[in-house]
Amino acid sequence: MDATALWSAQIAQVYAEGPARPTGGAAAIAMLIGPNAPISFESKYRASHMAHVYDFYKPDLASEYPVVDGKLSQTCYLMALDSCYRQYCAKYEKLVGEKFSISDADYCVFHSPYNKLVQKSFARLYFNDFMRNCSSVDNDAKEKLQPFANLTSEESYQSRDLEKGSQQLAKHLYDIKVQPSTLLPKQIGNMYTASLYAALASVIYNKHASLSGQRIVMFSYGSGLTSTMFSFKLNEGQHPFSLTNIASVLDVTAKLESRHVTSPEKFIDTLKLMEHRYGAKDFETSKDISLLPPGTFYLTKVDSMYRRFYEKKTDSIVDGKIKCSNGIANGH
Repeated sequence: MDATALWSAQIAQVYAEGPARPTGGAAAIAMLIGPNAPISFESKYRASHMAHVYDFYKPDLASEYPVVDGKLSQTCYLMALDSCYRQYCAKYEKLVGEKFSISDADYCVFHSPYNKLVQKSFARLYFNDFMRNCSSVDNDAKEKLQPFANLTSEESYQSRDLEKGSQQLAKHLYDIKVQPSTLLPKQIGNMYTASLYAALASVIYNKHASLSGQRIVMFSYGSGLTSTMFSFKLNEGQHPFSLTNIASVLDVTAKLESRHVTSPEKFIDTLKLMEHRYGAKDFETSKDISLLPPGTFYLTKVDSMYRRFYEKKTDSIVDGKIKCSNGIANGH
């Protein structure tokens, strides 16, 4: 089988001191792309949206912290979601000859900076279905959403009543179609690049036994901005490339339980050290590598000419498996 390995990764993203700091996370997702896969890409329905906006950016090269316009960023996210969903539905209806709604998606998976935005996003799809007069919205919900039907797009993004009401009306579907995807995003925090696929991994881990034949709609987003909506169709597949084996290898619960816990005070101290060393030279790093998995390359020093020096932590083998400081690395 010809296949390509793809990586989706984000180093630990941190914010300057403030309310956004606790949301930061880090993750890496590896995917093997090839024929006869249990997760099949429905490329014919893919829809993208791009715009030039300053919702999240890094203009200060002396600092690694981003500048974030939180309110604008949320509006941009929902605006991009609307655009992608309209295009996705139009393509589906043109090719299939039937109106698409969230009823046609078994699961909806979102780029997940924080879970409240995921809840708002699914509610936004529900409101879109109301505006398109889809059967996924029952008569009682239509009556409750009718007062918002004449809002402009901008007014609808800013309406707290619409936001709250649509979330309440969509909650019964959210619990079925979205909740299974929130395990890793809630436990790890904002993974940026990897967050969409960590959410997909959550669905596979939670629901792998019942996913065959089902459709998962995915929404990706990157500030600045660019976004895409696409979908997967799933089947069980054959070992070792089966949903059951993927869920086993993911071993999400064990990996989460193996994490190292540190105090907020130590976290803040570490960030202060990072700030001090950002762009600096002529220093040596800590010698404590106890939390690094074997095989990890780590920085040891930066000399007076900004040259960086690394070492590699040696592997240790336990029962034929590579032993990591935070668990077993999938037996490889």
